[in-house]
Formats: sequence, structure tokens, C-alpha cells
Amino acid sequence: MRKFFGYSFALTLVVLLIVYGVWTGQRPAGHYLSDLRIQLVIDEGQPGERGNLLGIQPELFPADYQSLDRLHRKLAAYLQQARDQGLINSRTIVVLPEHIGTWLFALGEKEELYQATTIEEAMNWLSASNPLQFVTAMLRAKGDSRVDDAHLRMKARFMAKNYQTLFGGLAREFGVTLVAGSIVLPDPHVDEGRLRIGSGPLYNSTVVFGSDGLPMGQPQWQLFPALYQRTYIQPAVNAPLNVIDTPAGRLAVLIGNDSWYPSNYARLNDSGAELIAVPAFLAGSGRWYAPWRGAKADPSSPPIGLKPEVVNTTSVITEGNAWRQLALSGHAHSSARAGISVFMRGQFWDQGSSGHSFTSHDGQNSAELQFIASPPGVKPGHGARMINLWL
Repeated sequence: MRKFFGYSFALTLVVLLIVYGVWTGQRPAGHYLSDLRIQLVIDEGQPGERGNLLGIQPELFPADYQSLDRLHRKLAAYLQQARDQGLINSRTIVVLPEHIGTWLFALGEKEELYQATTIEEAMNWLSASNPLQFVTAMLRAKGDSRVDDAHLRMKARFMAKNYQTLFGGLAREFGVTLVAGSIVLPDPHVDEGRLRIGSGPLYNSTVVFGSDGLPMGQPQWQLFPALYQRTYIQPAVNAPLNVIDTPAGRLAVLIGNDSWYPSNYARLNDSGAELIAVPAFLAGSGRWYAPWRGAKADPSSPPIGLKPEVVNTTSVITEGNAWRQLALSGHAHSSARAGISVFMRGQFWDQGSSGHSFTSHDGQNSAELQFIASPPGVKPGHGARMINLWL
């Protein structure tokens, strides 16, 4: 009898493992209708032969990342509408928001991941449906938050390949220079024209693709990630600040919080940067109007010259105030002639996004128009945004 129960248990376990293995291999594609609306909310300067900075502030959701074709279709539709409005030419520099590439970890996953209500639930589905990859990544994980590290590391090679396929392909398709937001990868680098990964810590980085679809130089790593990300994203404090020759001028990229630091602008001034692109991401709905909580950087970060204190007797510094004072031409230390800061729109599970994109030219940041920035408590309209600056 004992042997019978032992054999029955073993057989049941084998059947369950087979069923689980079959389940993890199933990736049915659900139906999803993308919202392809995009509105031109800033159009500054006059069209000319010097080109333009064109920010695409996409509205994205988890289901947009169900397949690479689906994500390409949505982003290409935005760029086609820009082309139809005469905003794209051979000297155009297109800028996408921070972390638009990081969400590529969700490509080709099970329907349960896209339908999850919280990001924690989504990550649990990610682990459950990729058990071998997750366990392997956990063994190689670094940093204080090894689980967060493993969730990104487990699909890093796949993410890097699709990042170049998607954004390099868009740059070639529309004949533009494209700042491909950012993506979190282990030791990202370009070798023989391909974006590749290493085995070291995770870095938040961006690649600029030329109109031939190939990377222009090495990835730009983020020097000073936000404090809440430093448990799994490594600061690249000693990384170079790359300046790239483009058809529109010498371009530099400062990822997110890196655009706050005077020392970074001083370095770019010495390198002759004429244009600055800032891919940005601000987590949390309504954060743009919330009181700014300061840089919250570790002691190794340089000073930024602004503290979260009362501006006058009736108002405090908001997140939006801080961004507009610290970034681009709002920063007294920048000598670049133009720049653009581009944020994400949309909702990733329970993690909303905030932030209003803006441009700078000749030492002035663009006005924050009322239809761009809805008042506190009022939900902004749906759809993506375009921000254009003629050089």
C-alpha cells in the first residue's frame, strides 16, 4: 500500500510538472485596439534647414508590449502623423521618454501579466511563466533588490535585441536621428554595430540611432539614478558624457535626474554640446503638482543648487517647478543652444506616470500651456503628445 501511494504521488507530481511546463510555453495573443491619437502641443520656431527637435510623449500601457509588431505599429503611427504635419526631415532628432525600452521585458508574455492589477502581481506572473530563466537570473543578480534585478536580467539579451530592432528600425524607416528613451540592461555596450549586454550590474542607458538604423557611438549610461531605483540600478558616476555629431548639431543626452546637476552641464559645455535631449520618467499620477521632495541622492552625488523649501509665503516648490528650474536652459550652467525634455504618458498596472514635456531655446524654457498641463485633480485627456522645436 505504501508503494502504491508513493507511485501515485510520483505520477501526480510528474503530471503536474508536465502541465506546468505546457502552461509556461503557451503565449496566446489577445485582442487589443491601440489608441493612436497624438496632439501637437508645442510647436516653436520657424521651419528651416537646421532641423528640429521632436519629442514624442507616447501614451503606453502593458498590452502595447504584448508583441514587437504591436508596439512598432503604435510608435510608427505617431511618427507618420508627425511626418504628415511636416515635422520630419533628414535633420530631425526624435526624442522618446525614459524607460520606454525597459518595459520590453513584457514582450511575448502570458495574458495574465497584461491583465494584472498591480506591478507586483505582474512580476509574479513573469517569474511563474519563466521559471528556469528567473532562477538562473537570481543566481546572477546583484544589488540590494535581487528580485528586481532578476526580473530585468532574465530577459536582458532578448530586450537588447528587440530594442535595437524596434528603435533602429524606426530611425531607418523615417530617416531621422532617434534618441531611443532608455532601457535597463547589464553592462550595455555596442560591439560591431550591435547593442550587447555583459554580466555586470544593471545600468539605465540610452542609444542614439542614426538614419541608417545603426547606433551612433556607445550607449549613454545614467550617472545618478533616482534613489528608489538604486537597489537594483547601478549609478554610473564615472561614465563619460557622450557628444554625438548629428545632421542637426552636436547632441548630448542626459537621462532623467542627470539633467539636474550643474557638473554635468559644465562637462557638456567643455565638449561643445549644442543640443541636449532629456528622456524622463516621473512615476505616480499627479506627481507633477505634488511638493518636490528633493533629489534624494546618496552622499556621492554632486549638489544640484535647489532645495525643497518654500518659494514664497503661499506656495512650495512642486515637482514640475523643480524640473523646469533644474533641467535644460532653466539651468544657469548650460550653454547649449536648444534642448528638449520628454516624459512618458500612460499607466503600467498600478504605476501611473506624470510629467509635462518642454523645450528650451536661447536660454528660455517653453511656456507650460494650459491644455498641456491640466490643473491638480483634473485628469488630462487621453492620447499621445508631440513637442516640436525648430532650430
